[in-house]
Amino acid sequence: MIHVIASIHIKAGRSAEFIKIFKSNVPNVLKEKGCVEYLPTTDVPTGLPPQELNDNIVTIIEKWHSLEDLQAHLAAPHMRSYQAEVKDLVDKVSLKVLGAV
Repeated sequence: MIHVIASIHIKAGRSAEFIKIFKSNVPNVLKEKGCVEYLPTTDVPTGLPPQELNDNIVTIIEKWHSLEDLQAHLAAPHMRSYQAEVKDLVDKVSLKVLGAV
């Protein structure tokens, strides 16, 4: 099992627009071979001291059966279309690809 945490830094004031586009692509991704979980999340204020809140970051939580499934996902035509659609909304993307130990 591969776990992915993708932090997408959105241009100020554009998060709602980004989330709408992202959510429209989720059904396509969930149909992909090997996709277990794929959802956008945002910070929830909790008052916990180590928490850092940022309204301009959307964190994507993903689970894939294998690295090969993840790689196929990244090359899928609907992902290419999604990336083109959001390119002017995104400042930066950081990615963590994790395996259980």
